[in-house]
Amino acid sequence: MAKGNNKLAIIATQGTLDWAYPPFILATAAGAMGWDVGIFFTFYGLPLLKKDLSASISPASNPAMPMRMPFGPAAFQKINWPIPNIISSNIPGFESMATSLMKQTFKNKGVASVEELREMAIDLDVRLIACQMTMDVFGFAKEEFIDEVEIAGAAAFLEFASDANISLFV
Repeated sequence: MAKGNNKLAIIATQGTLDWAYPPFILATAAGAMGWDVGIFFTFYGLPLLKKDLSASISPASNPAMPMRMPFGPAAFQKINWPIPNIISSNIPGFESMATSLMKQTFKNKGVASVEELREMAIDLDVRLIACQMTMDVFGFAKEEFIDEVEIAGAAAFLEFASDANISLFV
């Protein structure tokens, strides 16, 4: 299928590790299928375009998140460890530990890292668009972002999205 036959427009609003995966997975899948793809990064999704990508996960804000261990015997790895918010939000370093465990689980399962997915998106000519207003509000400078980032306002993204076959807000 030639580029231009199908078009995907994604708005990425979150920058945590678990929310970083959906826009990049969807964009790279569509890009690999020959689709024109653009991701508009706004508000908390904007840090996913920074040179220093350091997405973490917060179990305290996601009570549905399973906590499984990426190590040990198979039976141990299958245990779903419900972690009460009182623990996950009050123990120093818990967020870092949860992030490390999640990254290790992804690695064990052969899932690409967010950095690898972002690089694949670039290789597949996915447009990575940073919201100018959000940059202004949060004080981000263009130099903080990877070179492949386009900076544009909502109107420019809407122009791209206006004839998209699929538009997603993640």
